[in-house]
Amino acid sequence: MSSLLLVGACSTSATNTAGEDAGAEAGVSITPEDGSSEVAPDAPITVQADNGTVTEVTVDQEPAGKDSAGSDDQRDDGDRELDALTGTFNDDKSEWASDWTMTPGNTVTVTATAETPEGGTAEVVSEFTTRQAPEGQRLELESNLPNSGETVGVGMPLIVNFDRPVENRAEVAAAMEVTSEKPAKGAWNWFRDRNGEYTKAVFRPEEYWEPHQEVTVDMHLAGVRAGEDVHGVKNHRLEFEVGRSQITRTSNDTHRMLVERDGEQIKDFPVSLGDGSEPEYRTTSGTHVVKSRRKDYTMDSSTVNIPEGSSDSYELEVEYAMRLTNSGIFAHHSPGNTSLGETNVSHGCINMSLEDSRWFYENSLLGDPYEVTGTTRELEVTNGWGYWQRSWDEWLENSAGGEADKTDEPGTPGSPFTEK
Repeated sequence: MSSLLLVGACSTSATNTAGEDAGAEAGVSITPEDGSSEVAPDAPITVQADNGTVTEVTVDQEPAGKDSAGSDDQRDDGDRELDALTGTFNDDKSEWASDWTMTPGNTVTVTATAETPEGGTAEVVSEFTTRQAPEGQRLELESNLPNSGETVGVGMPLIVNFDRPVENRAEVAAAMEVTSEKPAKGAWNWFRDRNGEYTKAVFRPEEYWEPHQEVTVDMHLAGVRAGEDVHGVKNHRLEFEVGRSQITRTSNDTHRMLVERDGEQIKDFPVSLGDGSEPEYRTTSGTHVVKSRRKDYTMDSSTVNIPEGSSDSYELEVEYAMRLTNSGIFAHHSPGNTSLGETNVSHGCINMSLEDSRWFYENSLLGDPYEVTGTTRELEVTNGWGYWQRSWDEWLENSAGGEADKTDEPGTPGSPFTEK
């Protein structure tokens, strides 16, 4: 949904210099019509001039009642500017259409100014109300990563978890606008939860993020229809920083772990990987992402389905551990491991010395890529943040719209509207 010209939504009063005659001459119409009620929140607002040009459109949204889904007590202070509805003109400015959906349970006032071919101007107003989203029919944001204000690594995916299944995935993805300071192409993929429902949306760029930049995610969710009679009720903004580029590469063949920062190798550590005696004891090859940092952590084999009391069970206290997968692979300090740099003896984790693991802990960010090569077990795309395991072509094929989003340009691919 590329934007040609964006118009703010602050309520203003236009000057009428030619009265109703100019309005009639310009043939200005606004949809939805004045006085309409129970308007679907995902119905687009359009302003059309059949014999003239639309020069300005403002949209004001106010809660229709204190119990409505769009009431002020349900909005985050930091997201209020997202409630402003921007719009796009067509090439000859004979039509204007809203970019985003409307908040449920609101009174919406659309004020349009048009100009006739003779130079007269007129103001046309339409006021209507949008349908509420009752309890049980609201799409809410359950969590997101990263969090606002965080500084992350160049491999950090954007992860948005919703509180209910999303059927209209293309429309919800089109409502989430990612803007980066440095040019990138990216797309959203959807993933199922344990119940087999699509509740998680993940955005990643074609390649790692360019370092040292700000990224903003504007989630225009208010009014988006996620499924039958289910609408979003609140907009959200996420702002984070991509820090320096730090990429770690570990080879099963050399038993070495190389750390590269901003294109220059700065560390070379001896490590020991999974011994491979069982399939699950093989370290996964592929592009991992650091997803948590742990200090004074207990490595418990029962969390990776090794029965307590078996010959392979263990409970190990380590000072520093960096989680790479959901299946229990960490890069961590391993007391007593005398095989670092020589052979593989772990149950799949990447073992390090105390000194090296401390450095890695202190110098890592969530989202730092960790690339492993040389093993016979491939990282699954859903194991941890293994989203880089999909090639870019596969990532686009699995996106709802099949089209890349240019993050240095306004708008998103596709449309958030289900009612045309």
